Amino acid sequence: MSVFFPEEEVRSVYDFPFESLTARGIRGIVFDIDNTLVPPDAPVDARCRALIQRLKTAGFRMCLVSNNKAARILPFATAVNLPYVERALKPRRYGYRKAMARMGTAPAETIAIGDQLFTDIWGANRAGMHSLLVQPMEPREEIQIRLKRLLERPVLALYRRKKGAEK
Repeated sequence: MSVFFPEEEVRSVYDFPFESLTARGIRGIVFDIDNTLVPPDAPVDARCRALIQRLKTAGFRMCLVSNNKAARILPFATAVNLPYVERALKPRRYGYRKAMARMGTAPAETIAIGDQLFTDIWGANRAGMHSLLVQPMEPREEIQIRLKRLLERPVLALYRRKKGAEK
């Protein structure tokens, strides 16, 4: 079950202290898009642009990794001037390895950030990367994702119980 557990969990990507990653040797950040950086199917917004610019200024390398097709990810990646991996086949390692190759980072110095346990987190863990789970930005999702969320609930409860016991 722990293969689905993130190393960390925060409410929002916009609440995370990214500057703390440098001290941990993390140089690369892999972002999911939908429900992580913006609501599902939304374009890049000012808050997202500001975050990406702040991270670029801090020296982080970044890559967008999505199971979506180019029609979704290319305009987004172009708007924030980031490399991307489309049809990443998460939770397979393929997309994460491709992202690390594009950023020039190794698994130990890369963190993946996403909102889904069974794609984003499991895939990052399988690739040997650090993983950060964020809560979905909006409950409006496609039916298959809503079904996955139902399956995620007991896993998240177990993870949170384990995290609580460690404190």
